[in-house]
Amino acid sequence: MPTHHEKRILPYRAQQMYDLVSDVASYPKFLPWTAAARIRSRRPIPGGEVMEADLVISFKVFRERFGSRVTLWPEQMKIDTEYLDGPFKFLKSAWMFRDVEGGCEVEFFVDFEFRNAILQGIIGIVFNEAMQRVVRAFEARAKDLYGPGLA
Repeated sequence: MPTHHEKRILPYRAQQMYDLVSDVASYPKFLPWTAAARIRSRRPIPGGEVMEADLVISFKVFRERFGSRVTLWPEQMKIDTEYLDGPFKFLKSAWMFRDVEGGCEVEFFVDFEFRNAILQGIIGIVFNEAMQRVVRAFEARAKDLYGPGLA
C-alpha cells in the first residue's frame, strides 16, 4: 500500500495554502487526473467543518468516482480526508500548514490502497512521481492565484 509524506516551504502564507487545498470544488481546474468534483454536503462541527465530496479520477483507461469526508480545521490550519466509497480499500490524507519565516511550511501525507489489483499495480509503478506531480500542481495553482509569493 503506497504512502507518501512530504514537507515543503513555500513563499505563501499558511492561510493562502489552506484556502487553496480546502477548495475541493476547484480541483478539476488544476489537479492531474481529476476529471470532476462535486460537494455532496457541508456541515459545521466544533472548531471546523465537515464536507463530503466526490472526485472523478481519470487515469489511462480507468475512470473512477470516489467519495471522501474532508474535515477542515481552520484554526489549526489542518485538513484531514478519509475515504467513504469508490475504488479504494482505504484512503487517508492530511495537510498541515504553518507560517514560517519567508512563507509557510506545507506538510502532506497520503496512504491508500485500491481494491483493483491491476490499478494498484499500475499506480505502484508511478506512485512517487504521481504524488510529486500532485504536490507540484498545488504549488503551480498557488502561483497562478497568488503570484510569485512573499519573496
